[in-house]
Amino acid sequence: MHYKEYKSILSAKNNLNLFRGCTHGCIYCDSRSDCYQLNHPFEDIEIKKHALEIFERELQRKRQPCMITTGAMTDPYIQLEPRLRITRGALELIERYEFGVAIQTKSTRILRDLELLKQINQKTKAVVEMTLTTYDEELCKILEPYVSTTKERFETLMQFKAGGVPTVVWLSPILPFINDSEENLRGILAYCIEAGVKAIMCFGFGVTLRAGNREYFYHQLDKYFPGMKQKYLSVFGDSYICTSPQHDHLMALFSDTCKKHGILWKTEDVFQYLQTFEDKREQLSLF
Repeated sequence: MHYKEYKSILSAKNNLNLFRGCTHGCIYCDSRSDCYQLNHPFEDIEIKKHALEIFERELQRKRQPCMITTGAMTDPYIQLEPRLRITRGALELIERYEFGVAIQTKSTRILRDLELLKQINQKTKAVVEMTLTTYDEELCKILEPYVSTTKERFETLMQFKAGGVPTVVWLSPILPFINDSEENLRGILAYCIEAGVKAIMCFGFGVTLRAGNREYFYHQLDKYFPGMKQKYLSVFGDSYICTSPQHDHLMALFSDTCKKHGILWKTEDVFQYLQTFEDKREQLSLF
């Protein structure tokens, strides 16, 4: 790991990324793409120096509290977090200044902060976002090798359900010819239904590939799925969006299941839910 000076932490849309790079090893990771201009090895985590001090100043300057979102580029619960406790510190500031948070991860490490997230959710809104892509545990260990398995993430969702903290699942990406089966989708949806998720974010059934992550992805295909790289090249060429041949069938199953169980599934509806700040402080003062 290494440190780098930054002048700001929050993006214009109130997205918070405390680290750059990742050590989860997911074979499809878009954050490896050249367009993000990481000038260091991807696994050499860049830590934003004085991140919490900068973050606190930015919260203090906000005229109105809002939702803070995390995890778009780098998982806030990477392997270094238990030692660094930077994500923990950011959540403590969010709770102190009474903002809301939507935090995205693939790691059960988030359970360390369950009580703190419950405290935030009592005053405003805390949403735990968990990525689920692969129901098959053995396949999950190949596609997402250094992170909690799908079953472990599901069990984490169940603990947040018990704690009254709303959850959202990100169903992305679905890799053509690898995990784009009806069986895989039904398994993940069954987890979502049992966990009582508020919403499922799905951008379609497929994967995006561009310079940087494409090369890494194809290298991993050669390692674990011999011949699959050639199939991708034959079907998709250099396309940025690689859509599963099963897309329409899977999307119909996905949308019908979500409607049946009252789960938000349209991307615009899910984003609106994640970005909508709720103030519960007046309700608390009545008790």
